[in-house]
Amino acid sequence: MDFYSPEFFAFSLAVLALYFVVPVRLRWVVLLAASYSFYAAFKAAYLGILVFCTLAAYGGALAINRCEARQTRRLMLIAGLVCQLGILGIFKYVNFLDASLGQLLGWGGMAYSGVALTFIVPVGISFYVFQNVSYLVDVYRRDVPAERHPGIFAAYVAFFPKLLSGPIERASQFLPQLSEHSRFDAERFTNGLKLVCWGLFKKLVIAERLAAFVNVVYADPQAYSGVSLALACVFYSFQIYCDFSGYTDIAIGLGQMFGLRLTDNFNRPYSATSISDFWRRWHISLSSWLRDYLYIPLGGNRAGVLRHYLNYLVVFGLCGLWHGASWTFVAWGLLHGFYLVCGRITAKPRAALAAAVGLDRKPAPARCLKILITFILVTLAWIFFRAESLSQAFYILGHLFSGWENLFAAEALGPMLLLTKSRTDLVLAVLSLVFLGVVHALERHENMRRLFAGRPLWARFAFYYVLVAGILLLSPPNAANFIYFQF
Repeated sequence: MDFYSPEFFAFSLAVLALYFVVPVRLRWVVLLAASYSFYAAFKAAYLGILVFCTLAAYGGALAINRCEARQTRRLMLIAGLVCQLGILGIFKYVNFLDASLGQLLGWGGMAYSGVALTFIVPVGISFYVFQNVSYLVDVYRRDVPAERHPGIFAAYVAFFPKLLSGPIERASQFLPQLSEHSRFDAERFTNGLKLVCWGLFKKLVIAERLAAFVNVVYADPQAYSGVSLALACVFYSFQIYCDFSGYTDIAIGLGQMFGLRLTDNFNRPYSATSISDFWRRWHISLSSWLRDYLYIPLGGNRAGVLRHYLNYLVVFGLCGLWHGASWTFVAWGLLHGFYLVCGRITAKPRAALAAAVGLDRKPAPARCLKILITFILVTLAWIFFRAESLSQAFYILGHLFSGWENLFAAEALGPMLLLTKSRTDLVLAVLSLVFLGVVHALERHENMRRLFAGRPLWARFAFYYVLVAGILLLSPPNAANFIYFQF
């Protein structure tokens, strides 16, 4: 059941109607049954893994909660973490580690037959395992009490709008909402519906239109020069943003229609003025998870300088590995860690240089320059995220500046920009990015969910018409799944 399909929204509306009809004490039953049915529709075997992880986290938290002795509590926590992360490791990383070991031994001239397993990685497993891990740690820290109602806890883990790609919800924020009495609210429903439409527009109109160009280049990068490679890299930056934030908008909008508040996961990340600022705006639920459950326990910035920099590399290397069992993802994560280390090391020289050229007295140009540099660095890192292999990523990086001498040659510029697509496709792709930029400029002052509240009626309905018409008229017939579904 595709997350953007008519079947999914018919399913969601039916669940929503039933949710507000049944007694409050039974709403968790509706959410749980709907969530498990939705997940089983992908592959029935996935459901058994989800249930096992849920029961292990539920029982582990109760055991931790009952223990008073610190050492026993710690042992219970370790057992719970090993169970959750062990499941994630078996299904997601065994084959990757096996292949890497075989390659390493092959370089040393040793034969290795391997023990590759043939199962498919359960969709969304990285998200619900990380959610369970944060819950167990929070119970251990006494930040939240262990949930005693197994059905409510299971609904917290499996709530279907956020099950496949987050946000990664903290128990302290989401669990209490499942026991609250909330009536149907028409304004809340329509605000959620607006956000769902905006998410669909970003996914189906912007991301999918950009993907048509990106996929052509990444299918055969050797066939293209630097201009085409650079265009594909820039388009991918916006494709992955619109794809992932589009999913998040749909999830948050659906949650709002149910009266449930999900965590905001994006805050105009390409307006970031540094890499650290980018990670405060991109995939916020994951970046805050990494900060609270990995970076700070490792010592954060309280350790020595070298340890501090090592913590960056460890955290972002694991961040890359979390995204996928491939060295391209690890390289992407390590590159972001390297950016952060370099940012710390060069902070004073950069400030001195800005003062020397007078940028410190011109905040607007300085901010624009910082945004541009940050976007370029992030876009270069995305090459590793999108590439099929490290060799492909390095090829693209090595040829980004080739062929630019033909930029102003009329007979060459068209093919370099169109990438076998029509001129109309390129114009629509660029116009969709302009529209995104306009909306983001408006969002500087107001969140999307309240963006047009209080505006004249004609302005509101003109915007809604553009969204709905764009979704109906410009969506491709066979859209791909959301990128983050693979994680």
